[in-house]
Amino acid sequence: MSKREALIRSEIKTACDILRTDDGTSGATDYIEQLSWLLFLKVFEGVEEELEEIAILNGEEYIPVIDKKYRWSNWAKRDWIGKPKECLKEFVDDVDEEFKKIDKPENAIIHFINNILFPYLRNLSGTPEREKVAQIFMEISGNKMKSPYNLMDVIEKIDKIDPRNYEDTQVLSQIYEEILLNMGSEAGWSGEFYTPRPVIRFIVKIIKPKVGEKIFDPFGGSAGFLVEAYKYIKDKLGDKITVQEEEILQRETFYGHEKKPLPYLLGTMNMILHGILTPNYYRRNSLMEDVHNVPEHEKYDVIMTNPPFGGKENKIVQNNFPYPVQATEALALQYIMRKLKDGGRAAVILPEGQIMFGGGKFKEIRRELLEKFNVFAIVSLPQGVFSQMGAGVKTNIVFFEKSGEPTKEIWYYELEGKFTKKNKIKDKDFEDALKKFEKREISENSWIVSIEEIKKRDYDLTPKNPNKKEEIEYREPEEILKEIEEVDLRIEGIIKKIKSML
Repeated sequence: MSKREALIRSEIKTACDILRTDDGTSGATDYIEQLSWLLFLKVFEGVEEELEEIAILNGEEYIPVIDKKYRWSNWAKRDWIGKPKECLKEFVDDVDEEFKKIDKPENAIIHFINNILFPYLRNLSGTPEREKVAQIFMEISGNKMKSPYNLMDVIEKIDKIDPRNYEDTQVLSQIYEEILLNMGSEAGWSGEFYTPRPVIRFIVKIIKPKVGEKIFDPFGGSAGFLVEAYKYIKDKLGDKITVQEEEILQRETFYGHEKKPLPYLLGTMNMILHGILTPNYYRRNSLMEDVHNVPEHEKYDVIMTNPPFGGKENKIVQNNFPYPVQATEALALQYIMRKLKDGGRAAVILPEGQIMFGGGKFKEIRRELLEKFNVFAIVSLPQGVFSQMGAGVKTNIVFFEKSGEPTKEIWYYELEGKFTKKNKIKDKDFEDALKKFEKREISENSWIVSIEEIKKRDYDLTPKNPNKKEEIEYREPEEILKEIEEVDLRIEGIIKKIKSML
């Protein structure tokens, strides 16, 4: 680790620690939001400078997204505690009148952010970039920090990052990913908000996105699929990337929707930190879109996503789909099928439930998938893969393409391993699957099922490994006895409580 990386890591960690202790931030959800909007304004100043330089090189007039008056350097570096009136003077017509609205002089920085900066940012308009920033800040509840001293300390830590320094942005993007993972686990976010990055990288390597394709995640969360796809394409192009290709990657390649405000902020921030400077990322519930007749220009070449599962939608939402069902994963799969272009490829993470083996409308959805698309692979993931984010369900990755041909056979792979919050899944755990997929190898943990066999199974797509002997794991008698004793003690405690109430 370089000195610079160690410094940035230390400053961000300290900023997080300060945010944790402030009276206004109650829990992980609050302080990651606060950290994110502050980081956004710091990093976006560097983005603006870069965009301005590009415009000048192209002989174009640059229209600022955030006016220089409200950019990070012009307000964050001021002495708000020592000279509050002087700091406020530039932003109001009558500083004396404005100052009367502040309960304590030291709260000038909080008053400025809440009553001047946020209203300005929320009302930006005129260009797509300005409207994007306005949308982001409309979704943020505002500054929640109560202590101006804590706020200034956090600002000081963040200000040490140089967004124009390549090493700083690389380190910051890594740290932000780690924060999303750790804070998400702490806040108990379900698995669809944060998909483990080794899972995403495996999917990206199978799908092989490329420049010129429109890549979409309709349930974006923290935008991990879009970020990893961008990194994959950039790595493949290397130094040979042209200015035109970079422009296509920046503006015409990556698209995403996210329903909830906080993941939307995190996803936007994550994309910008990883180099997608003006992301086509929107706060939108994809399932609210009627997909009975999707025009071709609203379809995508590549769709990769981890949709919400286990949820239920009302009849109004269900009517947007050919097969109305409550289950969000079943609606999500129908959405993806209808948003995929001819020749397009998709990968979706689905729970091992009704959508994989259920009857009725679930079966009809699977039948349509197999008849209108080529489902070329299904990879079974162990139950603990999403345990880091509080989601312990067993899942499968379903890969398919709109090739014009129906499914003739499916290559299955069963990933093995015991994964927990401490023992997280890693990139190396997918090495064997990647290697075997290339040649569609049959082995102890990979097999092929014909469409005829799937039809006989009533279109059940659940992975059932025919090459693996079922192993019965017998527990130690002492372990079983200990568990019985613990249950007895709990029951005894409950009975005592009930008796005391009577």
